[in-house]
Amino acid sequence: MSADFTLADIEQLYERLKRDIVVTPILRCHTASELHGAARDVASVTLKLELMQIAGSFKIRGALSTLWSQSTATLARGVTAVSAGNHAIAVSFAARRLGITAKVVMPKTANPRRVEICRAHGAEVILADDVHAAFGIMESIAAKEGRFVVHPFEGRGVAMGTATVGLELLTQAPDIDAIVVPIGGGGLCAGVATAAKLLRPDCEVFGVEPFGADSMYRSLAAGAPQRLEKVDTIADSLGAPFALPYSFGLCRAALTEVVRVSDDELRAAMQLLFRDAKLAVEPAAAASTAALRGPLEDRLSGRNVALIVSGTNLDGATFWRHLAAPPPG
Repeated sequence: MSADFTLADIEQLYERLKRDIVVTPILRCHTASELHGAARDVASVTLKLELMQIAGSFKIRGALSTLWSQSTATLARGVTAVSAGNHAIAVSFAARRLGITAKVVMPKTANPRRVEICRAHGAEVILADDVHAAFGIMESIAAKEGRFVVHPFEGRGVAMGTATVGLELLTQAPDIDAIVVPIGGGGLCAGVATAAKLLRPDCEVFGVEPFGADSMYRSLAAGAPQRLEKVDTIADSLGAPFALPYSFGLCRAALTEVVRVSDDELRAAMQLLFRDAKLAVEPAAAASTAALRGPLEDRLSGRNVALIVSGTNLDGATFWRHLAAPPPG
């Protein structure tokens, strides 16, 4: 499917968003020594630092975009959302900004720091046994209380919001000819890839998923959205249990390819980013780096590559545990 929004639509939204978000910086790594092990054969590596965004991730863009598209009467009933963390934090922050109530559902395995941040923003947090149960509870809340669902990765509002990441990146770094984007449910990748195709049709966009949460990879192989029986990865921010039609359609239309990485590769990429770029990232935010130094290494040789560093909301103990893990192999 082609996008039901234009470049002008993205630019108009971006002008409004800029008043409420951070224009996140980029970090240029022109030599291999600046990002050792991830850039040996590429012309340059550019990190798009969405971990420095308000609420700690790119998610605030889609949350605000989605909420702004609703009527005052709808928002007055409050909102609900489901998330392992970053989306819940973004919705909690956005709801407080708009003066409405939020009730977010998170799996019991969610990082305690993320739960704490949601509550600090005034949201009511409900813990579910797993991510599948969390979606069911959210739908029940919406039906019983009339709350508006702010979906973590599906819909025009989400894609429009995340498209501003692609617009912003290619404005900051117009020489980029390949972008690598982490995929959970596909909302970020759908928006970035669509913006890239509208701005720079020759720019390739690659998605990356963990092996234990590869719903988009399987969906593209099958030609239709697929559902996972189990999610098993340290990158809980990428742990969407299924793909859905809107984000799937945009990804299928605009993505070059989706590749997969292991949890060990994610940890190694976290260690690399901390050591060489001085960035403390959660596993999901290291996925693009893991793909560049793994399955995309040969494919992106000689290219000017941008890596989306999607966010970081992680407690110190968990971060240091990943950092202390032995290297793979």
